[in-house]
Amino acid sequence: MKIIRAILLLQIFILFYGCSASKEESITIIITEPVVKTDPLPRFNEEFALRKFSFQKQLPGRIDSVVVDSSAERLLFYFDNQFFENPFREETIQGISQDLKDFFEKEYPGYSVRLFARGLPLESLVPNYYRTSVPADKSRNAADPRLLGKPIVKNISSLNNPTKGLSGRNILLWQSHGWYYSNTSKRWEWQRPRLFQTVEDKLPLSFTIPYIIPMLENAGANVFVPRERDIQKNMVILDNDAAANSPAGKVEVKGKKSAWKTGSPGFRVPPDTVFDNSSPFKQGSYLQTISDITGTASVEYIPNIPETGFYSVSVSFNHSVKSSPSVLYTVTHLGGEDEYEVNQRAGGSTWIYLGTFKFGKGVNPFSGKVTVSNKTSQPGEIVSTDAVKFGGGMGYIARDSVLSNRPKYIEAARYWLQFAGMPDTLVYSLNNNTNDYNDDYQSRSEYGNYLFGKPFGPNRKRDSEGLGIPIHSSLAFHTDAGITNSDTVIGTLSIYSSTGADSLAVFPDSVSRFANRDLADILQTQLVEDIAASFSTHWNRRQLRDSRYSEAFRPNFPAVLLELLSHQNFSDIKFATDPRFKFVASRSIYKAFLKFLSAHYGFDYVVQPLPVDHMQISITGDSKFFVSWNPVADPLEPSAKPDYYIVYTRIDSGDFDNGVRIDGNRYVFGSPQPGKIYSFKVTAVNEGGESFPSEILSAALTAKSSKKALIVNAFDRVSGPMYFSGGSYSGFMNIVDEGVPDKVQLDYSGPQYDFVKRSAFNTNDAPGHGASTAANETDIIAGNTFDFTYSHGEALLKNGVSFTSVSDEIFVKPDYNLTEFVMVDLLAGEERTTPGIGTNAHLFSSFHLFDVKTREKITSYLSGKGKLFISGSHIGKELFTVPSDSILTSFATGILRMNNFSPNASSDGQVFPCRSGLLSRGGKLEFNNKISKNIYRVESPDAFYFTKDAEPLLRYSENSFCAAYGYRDKYHLIVMGFPFETVTGTETRTLLMKAILKYLEI
Repeated sequence: MKIIRAILLLQIFILFYGCSASKEESITIIITEPVVKTDPLPRFNEEFALRKFSFQKQLPGRIDSVVVDSSAERLLFYFDNQFFENPFREETIQGISQDLKDFFEKEYPGYSVRLFARGLPLESLVPNYYRTSVPADKSRNAADPRLLGKPIVKNISSLNNPTKGLSGRNILLWQSHGWYYSNTSKRWEWQRPRLFQTVEDKLPLSFTIPYIIPMLENAGANVFVPRERDIQKNMVILDNDAAANSPAGKVEVKGKKSAWKTGSPGFRVPPDTVFDNSSPFKQGSYLQTISDITGTASVEYIPNIPETGFYSVSVSFNHSVKSSPSVLYTVTHLGGEDEYEVNQRAGGSTWIYLGTFKFGKGVNPFSGKVTVSNKTSQPGEIVSTDAVKFGGGMGYIARDSVLSNRPKYIEAARYWLQFAGMPDTLVYSLNNNTNDYNDDYQSRSEYGNYLFGKPFGPNRKRDSEGLGIPIHSSLAFHTDAGITNSDTVIGTLSIYSSTGADSLAVFPDSVSRFANRDLADILQTQLVEDIAASFSTHWNRRQLRDSRYSEAFRPNFPAVLLELLSHQNFSDIKFATDPRFKFVASRSIYKAFLKFLSAHYGFDYVVQPLPVDHMQISITGDSKFFVSWNPVADPLEPSAKPDYYIVYTRIDSGDFDNGVRIDGNRYVFGSPQPGKIYSFKVTAVNEGGESFPSEILSAALTAKSSKKALIVNAFDRVSGPMYFSGGSYSGFMNIVDEGVPDKVQLDYSGPQYDFVKRSAFNTNDAPGHGASTAANETDIIAGNTFDFTYSHGEALLKNGVSFTSVSDEIFVKPDYNLTEFVMVDLLAGEERTTPGIGTNAHLFSSFHLFDVKTREKITSYLSGKGKLFISGSHIGKELFTVPSDSILTSFATGILRMNNFSPNASSDGQVFPCRSGLLSRGGKLEFNNKISKNIYRVESPDAFYFTKDAEPLLRYSENSFCAAYGYRDKYHLIVMGFPFETVTGTETRTLLMKAILKYLEI
């Protein structure tokens, strides 16, 4: 008989909660035997209330009830919902059980302990991936929904073929909100405020587009995004319905005219504006033919590209069960050709992404086209083709007859989904065009459901055929609001739903939706652990929250909603703006999905390697290029070791080819043509996929001269902007140092203008502390492309000097021989000692321009009568910012002939020569000091004070400060306070290099 003692309950109630506690919070204690002489329960509750148990330090929550079951000799502890939101591992549960067992051992000897939260055994909350002794919960594992044995898209030209990665997996992800039309305000606006120089509608895309999506694709996945993924503002669409003289380009049908038949409906290029409920994919027709093994019919799409640059290529077609699963598409671009197989048994009447390529301006049939062929290994199947899209473009969808005037990639998902042919009432307009805000967040998941189709279809019609593309998992990537009053971070919240839109606890195939909790737990764990390990910091792990957010419960496949950090909290945003953090967090997300899917579908996995380093190009005696590099170990992932490498080659200003496989870490490029610049990048590959590329190094030979220069790439810095925090103020100081984006910056809105910590949030338009302008929110901002040896080398080659290039890690080696070079060009760019991010950031600085090895190498080289040209915007800062460092000062004055410097020396980028013979008298040159998509901005160039035996060569126009000086005595030296590669204009750089070579007497 179960006995509940009212006196004991009252005693426990007061001890645990105090007199102000509510009745619902009291702990119920059920005892199935007479009271023991010494009752431990009041003492237990007292100690529990004082958080004296070791597990309480990491696991917040309360106990709702305790059951003492004498018949089974066991103690049952029922924890509350807050405790349920903690992550659990087998060892954690064992530790809790042992703590409680030890406490009650005297009064209840030999009793076992069972733990529950929200009515479930704690063991059931351990993700399958982490289980070793607890049997896997097979109810949350699914049969593998492969797409008819073939992926929707496969690049058959690629040398990367992951066998233990994500090949054949389709992942849906999206980056938060986006620019949308407010039906109440009657204007286009962001869904979140502009804070700390960004806005949440853009911030997550600076993770997804440059990092997460490529990482997943490098592992073999096909990634589907309900927002435009291409940052190219230009767009060209070629369609079979277009007029023959279309300014967009040409569509040329090859083979017998009777081979291609017309079907409908299909895509038709819309006018400049698309209105409510209109679908471009229902306005036109498509072409189709029958496949054969020889390829008797094809269609060529030859675009008229508005400006040279990188453009995504997306295709559309009609799908059917009789279609070929291996339709051949060939993309011809400036780097050659890439061939793709597209499975046309699924994914029709929408945009299917192939890849992103470099195309030249204009109509270029031999270096800019897409060809669809009917050549397949299986004759008699249907091959269709409709439209081909190049680039992302500007917004097309009008709301109340008003366009967004923004590029598609920053528009909300609701508008791209209309442009992509999604059905309005099932996907993007669930509120009858009256509430774009709700339509947007509801449509993102429904896009994935429609891609999948029955029985996983859109929640309004689960039996919709959809497009037949199984989605294996999804990620809604957000950042959160919230402020702390200390220097701590808000941290990471992971949200999932254990029920679907139908309120059932299973997916349509009866798989348990607790798979969502597994994914959310693995993701949060991977992020917290990797961030802590990479940045020597404590990263706050927030709840593992089961909640019915639309992006969590609507997907009919495993899904997670991630709130990575708080965009409103300055301590968090310092991480979010730094590319080093973006890479680590993005790699964590990729690894989390890899690990979840491996457990969900039961396959072995390997993590793709990190990028290689220590790269160099040597010119051999027989005029060949010898390229070498070193692998980089990943201390966080032992499986991330390279099996082989791919070396990609670019000739002059073209694009990179498809690469060659190299099993070692050396590659010989034979017979380079004199007068052409050859550039190389390297990736590391294993069974899990392909790494990000290395830096790009270039080399070239002249036809006649034997002079050979060395370019040292010492600019490998990426970082967030400089910041301050003191007293009542904090914020970013872009005017001093705006940081260095990794290739491009996509999330910048404009300068911060509210630095007062106590400024309160009022509205999105007046958000308080951190408030920032909108001056640059449509700009794509160039950063460190790791490709500047090309522009330096181009100027050398045009002046008759051969060149090669190396990374600074190779240059500083004591045994690296410099005697064969007539000069060394030290490319310093915006390299600068940069603090780490996180706890004790100053102890983990990196990107030192003049570390010990570099100083020793320069000193040794110049002491042998070397000739050095060094350019960069932080040279003086690196040498004199720490006044007490006598070693740096001695190196500056004794070797680099510099006495002091002045920062922020120019605001207009104008420079003039002050020595006869260096450029022409009265001539001027300009370096870039403006935000640009082509070359990074020099916001803080240095001016110099030089020793008496040196002389000024260039001065800044606005103040006559010394912009460059030279020395010619025991050795030859030029030091320039702005980066050479930022000088605007190829011809101007060539003339400047000519003057440099002349001064160095080369």
